[in-house]
Amino acid sequence: MASDPPVDALVRSGLLDAAGSADWTPLPGGVSSDIWRVDLPDRAVCVKRARPRLDVAGEWHAPVERNDTEVAWLDVVAVIDPGFVPRVIGHVPELHLFVMEHLEPARYPVWKDQLAAGNVDLSFAGAVGARLGAVHAATAGRADVATRFATDDLFDALRLDPYFDATALAHPDRADRLAALRTRTADTHLALVHGDVSPKNLLAGPDGPVLLDAECAWFGDPAFDVAFCLTHLLLKCRWVPAARRALRDSFDTFCAAHFGRVDWEPVAAFEARVATLIPALLLARVDGLSPVEYLTAGSDRDAGRRVSRELLAHPSDSVTAVRDAWHTSLVP
Repeated sequence: MASDPPVDALVRSGLLDAAGSADWTPLPGGVSSDIWRVDLPDRAVCVKRARPRLDVAGEWHAPVERNDTEVAWLDVVAVIDPGFVPRVIGHVPELHLFVMEHLEPARYPVWKDQLAAGNVDLSFAGAVGARLGAVHAATAGRADVATRFATDDLFDALRLDPYFDATALAHPDRADRLAALRTRTADTHLALVHGDVSPKNLLAGPDGPVLLDAECAWFGDPAFDVAFCLTHLLLKCRWVPAARRALRDSFDTFCAAHFGRVDWEPVAAFEARVATLIPALLLARVDGLSPVEYLTAGSDRDAGRRVSRELLAHPSDSVTAVRDAWHTSLVP
């Protein structure tokens, strides 16, 4: 639940004079930040402020400066593809807070909600892959972006530690493999990475996907972004059995669209890193610090563990092989 709204932030941002008033409504779903819809006299905006402790069951702390990193990511991507991100309206760095345009849910439904309802649009999955790939391609090898997003400590706190280290503690017999994947990811610096490309952070807007929540942004391995999103498409197959075939096709469509944008290295090398990351991320969403909330059945969690552990022990360089192993595990 959001804490008291920082009313003076709107005055500092020039959106409201000192005598003005605004209606603040906390928005649900904020694990790492307080988020409000704010109704001003002339429009609605969204205010986001980073929390020092994330709202999960385990102890998970992260630097509040990630809010500033998110604004920087939005600024960079707005130049590459302005329709892919919400517009930043104001930024108050000393409060670790920023203001962006409010996108009405009726016109911008959450992709996760659509998938949960069995509404699977292959063209949307392809658009996500293509637009994400365009951001990766446009920032690959850029020294200015690398300098601006030298946020290794932040990515470590938000991704490497909770997803690799915490999972290794739960599965000590796979700790060496998880540690190797962690080290490889940490040491790979190729392009601008969002870090949380999840269906919960993607809106299905009238002009295509809009990507939110770039708190983990980092100049690193774009394979992480792709593996992260593909992991969610696989997990949804257990959550929404009736949509398994369409979700499988979405996986393939996303891959084809994104891999078609890879021009900074051989596609086979990129695919190999994606394919080997997916099992680690799948296992992390069962036994890491941030398990998915919808795998409630013990049988689903056990099956997810089995196939993820097997793929970690016997890695594949093919995303298709990883997809097939996961789908085979879905059959009773």
